[in-house]
Order: sequence, then structure tokens, then C-alpha cells
Amino acid sequence: MIQVVKKDPKESTESLLRRFTRKVQQSGMMAITKQNQYFEKPLSKKERRERAIIRNQRKNQKTSRTR
Repeated sequence: MIQVVKKDPKESTESLLRRFTRKVQQSGMMAITKQNQYFEKPLSKKERRERAIIRNQRKNQKTSRTR
């Protein structure tokens, strides 16, 4: 769990919230949460990974042709 404490009594709530948001983004918690938001069968995870590999290969082929 990420905790943010006021640096000094005069620190505004907005800056405290900004620091908290930055720490959450840097920790990668939001990406993990979004990834686990819906259940996905292991088979479909495998298919998604395979499609991503194929997509990246095609993208690399297109960029190498244009050069």
C-alpha cells in the first residue's frame, strides 16, 4: 500500500494528491489493476500473446521494407 505524508503543515492537499498519484503510476499498480479487472482464461491469454508476437513481427517487416 502506498502512503504519502504531508512534508510540512502548509503543504496543500492538491500537491499531496499529485505526489500520491505520481507514486501510484510509478509503482505500476494501475496497470496491474486494469489487467486483473476482468477474468481471462489462460488459453485466451496464450492466444493474445501469440497474436501480439505476430503483430510485432509484421510491424517490424513493414518498417524494414520502407527503409
